[in-house]
Amino acid sequence: MHCLTRCLVVVCVAFAASAVAAQTYPNKPITIVVPFAPGSGTDSITRIIGQQLSVALNQSVVIENKAGASGVIAASYVARATPDGHTLLMATNSTHSANPSLFKNLSYDPVKDVAPVARAGSYVFMLVINPDIPAKTLPELVVYAKANPGKLTYASGNTTGIVAGETLKSKAGCDVLHVPYKSTPPALNDVIGGRVSMMFIDLAPGLEHVRAGTLRALAVTTKERSALLPDLPSLHEAGIPGYDVTSWAGLFAPAGTPKEIVARLNEEVGKIIANPDLKAKIAVTGFDAFTGPPETLAAFVQSELVNWAKLIKDAGIEPQ
Repeated sequence: MHCLTRCLVVVCVAFAASAVAAQTYPNKPITIVVPFAPGSGTDSITRIIGQQLSVALNQSVVIENKAGASGVIAASYVARATPDGHTLLMATNSTHSANPSLFKNLSYDPVKDVAPVARAGSYVFMLVINPDIPAKTLPELVVYAKANPGKLTYASGNTTGIVAGETLKSKAGCDVLHVPYKSTPPALNDVIGGRVSMMFIDLAPGLEHVRAGTLRALAVTTKERSALLPDLPSLHEAGIPGYDVTSWAGLFAPAGTPKEIVARLNEEVGKIIANPDLKAKIAVTGFDAFTGPPETLAAFVQSELVNWAKLIKDAGIEPQ
């Protein structure tokens, strides 16, 4: 009986401490860690959401870029942070879908080490090539690649770019050399400069170059066309049946973060994304913003781990 009483006291004290923490939250600046460099699509949407979150919580929100290792550096950092809601991660399918199948020894667990806060939405990725490549359509690119094995190269600045590129090679049966980069901006610069032939890129950093003619867009990676680029076919309809690579982003906190704080953050992010003006501003970056409760994000992560494991296996990518 004495032991039971002690246990109940401990639980009550912990609950009370959690409630107090939630009531005083946030009591210092909040840091949202982005796993990619400034100028990337994830960086763009995080800064828009972070600015509004700062207003909603009446506290500074700092965006910290920790690029490298396909998001492993950023995810590991947040997984080890104090679980008080002041350090968050804008995770993507790189950190929470693909990495467990791409790395033999991952320094964080995408399920056990984090607390889902809120889904942010999904990206639109497109295949772009340097205009000097003699191909105006995806079928023409595949024909050219097969006629010139090993001549073409593709850049990647994240795991979506890697998996999308290897899936294209596997399904189309063409030989294209992979050139990995630490993040999207330097990869993009080399494609524009003609040092690399092509890449899969999200709309935020790529669309302005397509409009300017310094890149040529051939198709989007989702199975259906994007409402943001209705004239651009999907790879599926352009000649690669079954091609479907969808990427996403969501906000996470370290595991053990009080549920009251998670609920508060989820509520505020939901209000931000529900704002029509903000939703339209985010859409300009090529991101379809939507959210839901933490439980929905948790279930989504579980399903996407299975989905990306299959994509990676089917593309013949060996874990490193």
